[in-house]
Amino acid sequence: MLMNFFLFILGSAVGSFLNVVALRYKPDKFLFGRQILGRSHCPHCRHKLSWFELVPLLSFAFQLGRCRNCQKNISWRYPIVEIISGLIFVFIPLALFSAYLLPTTYYLLSFLWVFIFSVLLLVALIDLRLSIIPDEVHTLLLVAGAGLTYLERDLALFERSFLGSYSLIFGFGENIWTNHIIAAIVGGLIFGFVIFVTRGRGMGMGDLKLAIPLGFIFGWPDIFVLIGLSFVVGALVGVYVILFRHLHFKSAIPFGPFLVAGSALVFFFGKELADFYFGLFPV
Repeated sequence: MLMNFFLFILGSAVGSFLNVVALRYKPDKFLFGRQILGRSHCPHCRHKLSWFELVPLLSFAFQLGRCRNCQKNISWRYPIVEIISGLIFVFIPLALFSAYLLPTTYYLLSFLWVFIFSVLLLVALIDLRLSIIPDEVHTLLLVAGAGLTYLERDLALFERSFLGSYSLIFGFGENIWTNHIIAAIVGGLIFGFVIFVTRGRGMGMGDLKLAIPLGFIFGWPDIFVLIGLSFVVGALVGVYVILFRHLHFKSAIPFGPFLVAGSALVFFFGKELADFYFGLFPV
């Protein structure tokens, strides 16, 4: 329990940093360039914040969600992102714990998956703000994917797939590098097809570029399920915003956050979702 507490604190601090990067990112600048430096300030009155106003979660709570200087409301985005990031640091190591993994492999995999989902959280924040996915994140995810593939090279397909033994149905399990390369190609082809059919109106190139490293990270057949779930989540959110937010049917909604949601669903609930799906067709 104590370790989980410290992991949550560390994760919330990382979430605070991700908020800064996402809010200060400029499309014509390097993602982690000089623009992310400098003192934080209130977006309303420009008051420079002291250290005790920047403690993740606690500062927001003690200040009752208001700026100490101008008393304007602070966006709930800050504590929400910090909580999500804290939960990433706690629950990913818990989900990965397995008798199949050696301790060193377990710690390295936990680090890489925490890094991947931290990057994906940043992707969602930037895409929601600017409808852009920076190219730098694709490189980071591909490098992390290569590390994952290397660490999992001696595991059987059902041990490295989040679908468990259901992954054996789909094949391509003999060589992990072939498996993950095929998954990256499949991810790119699916989004390339959507872009071609809709002439770029239904999907952006950033989504295609993101699907490729996600395929390399999750492998086959997880990427296929991930993309399917992303479209389901996107459809549900689309119906909600049309009915309750009064947006037009053709209104553009960033798809990156849905790919992130699909990634989380596969990672945490892939086996359970597969159980549910195949349970609909009893033999």
